[in-house]
Amino acid sequence: MLEELKNSLWQQFGASIDMLINALDACPSTLYKTNKRFFYMAYHAIVFLDYYLTVPPTDFEPRLPFTIVEKEDMPKEALDDVLPNEHYPKEQLLEYIKSSKKKCLSLIMSIKENGNPRFMEDVEVGKMDYSLIEILLYNLRHIQHHAAQLNMILRNEGLEPPKWVARVI
Repeated sequence: MLEELKNSLWQQFGASIDMLINALDACPSTLYKTNKRFFYMAYHAIVFLDYYLTVPPTDFEPRLPFTIVEKEDMPKEALDDVLPNEHYPKEQLLEYIKSSKKKCLSLIMSIKENGNPRFMEDVEVGKMDYSLIEILLYNLRHIQHHAAQLNMILRNEGLEPPKWVARVI
């Protein structure tokens, strides 16, 4: 049963990551360079994909660095206070996603019957304290949410968004 769970989780989580990759691939370079909301959203999704795959989160080191800024210093297109240090080329974001996809597979396949680590930020109120399975499901939902938003931006620009991915490619 555990192997079936791990394989099913990977098939669906990997498919969500593939949908994020496809949305980024479908974005023309001119739109990628000019639509800051698209860039910030893609970056946010990718960095947090990696972050939520890092157990414990204190070990997190982003491949594409960012700076935490005060709310009043956030650009209007930004999703949160995590701002990339530069407008990274699309190819770098794609490499980062593909690296995180491998990390995701490894983490899922490491799941044991008992004794899995927890994803725990500081224990103060409102901080995350999730079992490994729950943080993986949370992360999957987060990726799918932002992949859909990126597809909506593409559609609103008159472009054909990528197709649904049923299982990992």
